[in-house]
Amino acid sequence: MATKPPAGDPVQDAPQVAPPQHAAAGLPAIGHTLKIAQQQMGLARTARTLLKVNQKDGFDCPGCAWPEGDKRHTAEFCENGAKAVAEEATLRRVTPAFFAAHPVADLAERSGYWLGQQGRITEPVLLQEGADRYEAVTWQRAFEIIAEELNALDSPDQALFYTSGRTSNEAAFLFQLFAREFGTNNLPDCSNMCHESSGSALNETIGIGKGSVSLEDLHQADLIIVAGQNPGTNHPRMLSALEKAKSAGAQIISVNPLPEAGLERFKNPQTPLGMLKGTALTDLFLQIRIGGDQALFRLLNKLVIETDGAVDEDFIREHTHGYEEFTAAARQADWDDTLKATGLTRPEIERALAMILASQRTIVCWAMGLTQHKHAVATIREVVNLLLLRGNIGRPGAGVCPVRGHSNVQGDRTMGIFERPAPAFLDALDKEFGITSPRHHGYDVVRSIRALRDGEAKVLFAMGGNFVGATPDTEVTEAAIRKASLTVHVSTKLNRSHAVTGRRALILPTLGRTDKDVQAGGRQFVTVEDSMGMVHSSRGNLTPASPHLLSEPAIVARMARAVLGTASATPWEEFEKDYAAIRDRISRVVPGFEDFNARAARPDGFRLPHAPRDERRFPTKTGKANFTAAPVEYPELPAGRLLLQTLRSHDQYNTTIYGLDDRYRGITGGRRVVMVHPEDAAELGLADGSYTDLVSEWKDGVERRAPGFRVVHYPTARGCAAAYYPETNVLVPLDSTADTSNTPASKSVVVRFEPA
Repeated sequence: MATKPPAGDPVQDAPQVAPPQHAAAGLPAIGHTLKIAQQQMGLARTARTLLKVNQKDGFDCPGCAWPEGDKRHTAEFCENGAKAVAEEATLRRVTPAFFAAHPVADLAERSGYWLGQQGRITEPVLLQEGADRYEAVTWQRAFEIIAEELNALDSPDQALFYTSGRTSNEAAFLFQLFAREFGTNNLPDCSNMCHESSGSALNETIGIGKGSVSLEDLHQADLIIVAGQNPGTNHPRMLSALEKAKSAGAQIISVNPLPEAGLERFKNPQTPLGMLKGTALTDLFLQIRIGGDQALFRLLNKLVIETDGAVDEDFIREHTHGYEEFTAAARQADWDDTLKATGLTRPEIERALAMILASQRTIVCWAMGLTQHKHAVATIREVVNLLLLRGNIGRPGAGVCPVRGHSNVQGDRTMGIFERPAPAFLDALDKEFGITSPRHHGYDVVRSIRALRDGEAKVLFAMGGNFVGATPDTEVTEAAIRKASLTVHVSTKLNRSHAVTGRRALILPTLGRTDKDVQAGGRQFVTVEDSMGMVHSSRGNLTPASPHLLSEPAIVARMARAVLGTASATPWEEFEKDYAAIRDRISRVVPGFEDFNARAARPDGFRLPHAPRDERRFPTKTGKANFTAAPVEYPELPAGRLLLQTLRSHDQYNTTIYGLDDRYRGITGGRRVVMVHPEDAAELGLADGSYTDLVSEWKDGVERRAPGFRVVHYPTARGCAAAYYPETNVLVPLDSTADTSNTPASKSVVVRFEPA
């Protein structure tokens, strides 16, 4: 039987600390999965729901974007995926009575954990200007309010249309279509805060901003480099792919400032032997200093170039551009500078080089540990340089693998959720719908916050997500949001963004992935794109949490008609009635989606074309894969300071907090902890168990403070520290972003420590 939500916020003042673990998954993961699922759903609903996760006739996990193989397990989910499903399929409900009992000021004092535990929102609610709490509102009135606000703007560019990675292809396509018919390219999305740096680097170097590998490529690789990523918590099903690669003879290099249990040993819960013994995954752990990755890869590239016969000269001659300029820069790499930047030893780097040279098929995987630095784009370009040197793009078992963090964040971008759309996409959209899309670029997330702060934007409409919780510089962001005339959030559950509002605010409850979606045209399905370019269908199997919920496509369609009126010739009502009509239009606008409906009906879905992978054709400006030669950068610390990276706990998915433990790191009962190397702590006078304020330092001289963090002595890289977000987002300056991509530099924050 499901349990009731917590009445009060749990006390987090005294988190308990034990030694970190050295293996992931196994029996503890099964036990924790069943416990969380039972609390949220009860036993019968748990079985009915979890057995449909990631199945060919089921629904796509609302968690990460890791792909499924052709052969599915009965339990085709991980611990954190099960948590995501349980929280969406929960039997707990947030009704209008809840809002009557909890003023917005009360919600603003609650933790993200408490808000999320309350359950599914059942009806649309409105916060009137000057009111202290939300109240129920009809859908018709909600859309009228949105139309009033949007049509009163001086310019369409005063509106912001944000998208979370959970949004389906169909909803995302409609959302961007509405925004452009309304007259703006202000389509910020969660990718701006995570893999925008990957897209920027890959578009320039190989001509497409997506990874080039499949699941089968991982299984065939000789060497897999996992850099700046913690798959044991953030993409647990990836561990199965690494295990299979190891069984076929692959070696794995892990590059990370923290040791992570999932990359040490994986206890596969699908097999008895896996649960008991597990598989050691990492062959070489390079415990790099935060931000030292570009220096590492640059030196490795120099050493490859200087090794006789190591460079694939035929591939470089036929398929690449800029090799001579790159090699001239690479030859300048210096051992002493690299050792300083990375904190590594010469034997460690030499061993990595030997493994690279011994591999004929190499894949590099990465996540936020590479993408959220000032020099993130240059770092990822350097990764591409390494692969190009040995011809490791466009052949089996080799390539680039940016591991996306949300289940359809890649698909949303494919559908046109982008503030800087390609002219060819807009031309196709305009031709299909008879509209004239704006051609000037819109705002990304950081620029959207600046626009709200400066009064240049007035309305924020968020399709899912937790905009306030996910963004940097919390105090600046929240003050900016409060300047808006209207904030609208399409949501399944409560989060911090519902407590930080414009003068008026709406919460529009929507169907989740687990819910049946029945429209006038019958039962519907949606589609998603995984991290490796596979598109497949998703069908929920649960009765919706309330009869008052609308699907995301229905919300967009009704909003569009209310805002645009009869002047819009777009058949919004047809799109709401039958999503096949949306897919028909997508097939004529988005390359690779030809005959979309028929291909989406296949149980396995279909793979999108990828010219570098499929043909060794590189659609860049030069027509070839581009070597690049950016100056090497790495953070330099003033005396008495550490470099902080923000990260997730194991009881967390993005900004959703499932619990207060971080099992693999040995931390339980609280989240306000900062992990510091014992030798750094000794130099700074930080006793284990003491409490400190974290104060970030940046060139603007503004004090940004996160108070009351328990010091945990932890085996981080020297000079580095780590703490959980969103609690530490307050320390990340809004203007501290990656060059080119404008992604917040949340992985390299200079901090000092002051007594709490």
